[in-house]
Amino acid sequence: MFDEADLPKRKSDLIAELAREDLDKLSIAELDDRILALDAEITRSRAKREGAAQFRAAADSLFRK
Repeated sequence: MFDEADLPKRKSDLIAELAREDLDKLSIAELDDRILALDAEITRSRAKREGAAQFRAAADSLFRK
């Protein structure tokens, strides 16, 4: 048998999990660290999206000819 906890989490689960975390127990420094980590993930996600959009535009351009 397997344990569901061992399965990879869906991305929507990760976002929901973040939103459910109790921030009241975190110190200012911990909140600052969390904000920095989330900002870094947003930057990484935006860069990946931009790269994917550029790739898609190049592919669309190539196949439209």
